[in-house]
Amino acid sequence: MGNLKFKVCIILSILFIVFPFTAFSQTKADKIRIGHAISLSGPATIGAKSMNQVYDLWIEEVNAKGGIYVKEYDKRLPIELIRYDDKSDLGTMIKQMEKLVLDDKVNFLLPPFGTAFLYAAAPVANKHGYILMGSTGGAIKLKEIISGLPYFFSVLNFADTQMPVLADLLAEFGVKKAAIIYIADLHGIEYSSVVVPELGLKGIDVVMVNSYPPGIKDLSPLLKKAMALNADAFLGFTYPAETVLVTRQAMEIGFNPKVFEVNVGSSGSTTFKNALGADVVEGVIGPGGWNAKISPGAKEFVDKFVKRWNEEPEYWGTLQWYSSLQFFQQAIEKAGTLNQKKIRDIMATEKFDTALGPFWFEKGFFANHPGAISQWQKGVFEIIGPKEKRTAVPIFPKPEWHKK
Repeated sequence: MGNLKFKVCIILSILFIVFPFTAFSQTKADKIRIGHAISLSGPATIGAKSMNQVYDLWIEEVNAKGGIYVKEYDKRLPIELIRYDDKSDLGTMIKQMEKLVLDDKVNFLLPPFGTAFLYAAAPVANKHGYILMGSTGGAIKLKEIISGLPYFFSVLNFADTQMPVLADLLAEFGVKKAAIIYIADLHGIEYSSVVVPELGLKGIDVVMVNSYPPGIKDLSPLLKKAMALNADAFLGFTYPAETVLVTRQAMEIGFNPKVFEVNVGSSGSTTFKNALGADVVEGVIGPGGWNAKISPGAKEFVDKFVKRWNEEPEYWGTLQWYSSLQFFQQAIEKAGTLNQKKIRDIMATEKFDTALGPFWFEKGFFANHPGAISQWQKGVFEIIGPKEKRTAVPIFPKPEWHKK
């Protein structure tokens, strides 16, 4: 009997050498835990809402099919989401990311909302060897450090892809004077600093460049200044709350330049078009990259989004975010594991089909982003720049404000 026990011990020892304990423990996995620190309160809530809707939609779709198939476990694993409110505070977001990794021990992380938040989150995720797809931000400064962030993948476009397109549009329209305001954070600083020289190359005189602090409640003094300078193009590199505010106040004071462009949030149907009225925002320009016309996959995504949330998606990044999740799922399935490095290597080298179309990364950056500029026309956020991607002819000059 003692000899039998000895033999059993020898066999088990050999098995644990060939198949480490982790291989045995992996069979116990019954779900994929994904952590998310994002703004559920505070000024960033408006923008973060559409991001959460996309992620929730994807998770519901995945779980409806039983989860993501992982060969290592030979079964589908449903997703469990752990989401914390960072209260629109950078420091809180970083602490919550650490908690998700160290205490909650999630398998994967979703990104926070906003350029500055993303810039801060990328090094945290990489420190722990966690993949982070930067869906809702596009800091040019990330390009300076991307080589040291192998687990970071940037999905959305940057100021240096969109602002040349905007400058081309203004030149096409024959704009002579432009007035600029921007939020005093990384997003506003980068967009304003990139567009000024681009406009200069087109011979457009920038007569005003003014920043404003986050959380501002009155932008009418800046609008009045731009009106007094006879600017025929107004460019506002704003976040959602100020995007609505500055549009409403421009209408109230009768400032109606030939071009009225506002930034984050202007692509939102619920938070911008419907909040102000489709007639009111007719002719307003903003950053965008898609609409339901560009592909069958885009149309299908809109239909699914509307069915789930009873509202349209926003038309800057939601299709890109959704497609990045489809890409991520396929990378997990191809890797056949939840191992971050193995999935990361697949993501860095492979191309997968998504609702947006072919999706792949080059040196950490999404390689198929259109970087387009769009305009509200009869309730549709039509792509008007670059020319080869237009879904409608631009309206110029912008119509008079429609008073409700």
